[in-house]
Amino acid sequence: MIQSMTGYGKSVLQLPTKKVTIEIKSLNSKNLDLNVRIPSYYKEKELNVRKKLANALVRGKIDFSIYVEMTADETSTKVNPGVVKQYMQQLRNVVQTGSSDDVELLKMAITMPDSLSTEREELDENEWNLINQNIDVAIKEIVQYRIDEAASLEIDFRERITNIKKYLEEVYSFDADRIENVKARLQKAIDDLKVETDQNRFEQELIYYLEKLDINEEKVRLANHLEYFLQTLETPDSNGKKLGFIVQEMGREINTTGSKANFAPMQKAVIQMKNELEQIKEQILNVL
Repeated sequence: MIQSMTGYGKSVLQLPTKKVTIEIKSLNSKNLDLNVRIPSYYKEKELNVRKKLANALVRGKIDFSIYVEMTADETSTKVNPGVVKQYMQQLRNVVQTGSSDDVELLKMAITMPDSLSTEREELDENEWNLINQNIDVAIKEIVQYRIDEAASLEIDFRERITNIKKYLEEVYSFDADRIENVKARLQKAIDDLKVETDQNRFEQELIYYLEKLDINEEKVRLANHLEYFLQTLETPDSNGKKLGFIVQEMGREINTTGSKANFAPMQKAVIQMKNELEQIKEQILNVL
């Protein structure tokens, strides 16, 4: 079963004093590109989070975020009254008048260094255990999103493989006419020269030339690659890189067939196969 690398997962946890929102976004990438954004008081758990994400999502450009919104009346940021008063007094001395507006002085003083202090919140293990459970929920959600996204990709892949098989059958059907066409063109070229030819030698050269144009091996290998691609789609694990390698081999056989075709109707069928394969190549980049 294939998975897409595009996905989204979200989980919201309501705690007594805060709301914690967990988001995971994923896009396609050759390797694992993991970006983790979490509040500073959860930083000691970042390594564990990275391992969890890497094991579950394997590959892709992953953006993981934890957003915390305080919902209680209390705040960890406090005003330092003594510091603010000192700033205000110093500002009065600068102005050197007793009628200074205290409100204006307060506005300036509160912006000075150390006027506000924030108490560092210590990590609560019980709280983190709840957050960790919700991370698992978000991961399950993004994995399911990836599976659902890949379902449409798989349908498209199967349709295009079926189309390539159809065009390959056309190539089979044109092969006999192609050989006769090649023989006729060569014979006409000889006749146009209006010279005597050794018929036996001509037959030998014709056989040698036709052997170079033979595409039976390419047809067999391409048919095998098509079946192998479908078999790989049905495996339990998603392996986009392996599917990509198979697609490369399919392209090699189609290109070789096209270079040997030497017959317009067959070349048209080869072009159609190339078009279908290009569509697969574009989509396969998004498969995990």
